[in-house]
Amino acid sequence: MRHARGYRRLNRTHEHRKALWANMAGSLIEHEQIKTTLPKAKELRPIVEKLVTLGKRGDLHARRQAAAQLKEDQYVSKLFDILGPRYKERQGGYIRVLRAGFRYGDMAPMAIIELVDRDVDAKGATDRARNAVQENNVE
Repeated sequence: MRHARGYRRLNRTHEHRKALWANMAGSLIEHEQIKTTLPKAKELRPIVEKLVTLGKRGDLHARRQAAAQLKEDQYVSKLFDILGPRYKERQGGYIRVLRAGFRYGDMAPMAIIELVDRDVDAKGATDRARNAVQENNVE
């Protein structure tokens, strides 16, 4: 029986999983849609849902709790300045997990995890901006 087995270990140590969730949550907040394996997406959903709830609260303590989990200030500022007000009226269910077939190399089940009312232009926007800055510096 599977009683009291609350999470998937994903064949990683506790520290590795903690870093994985911080990186994936930051990427999801930044791009508002990422593609990953289905078990990782299912485990990431409650983590990001709690972060968005912190963003909705918006007070200093919530900001510090999110900063402790996310590790980068740009993700925290987007969470509190953009995502928190966007989901102010929604009572949960900020994340959607869609199945996306199987990976070619090892047939791992893939999924797309995204924010429900996402900004379509946010996906890859920082990468495009970074590339534009680099092109301007080269010339």
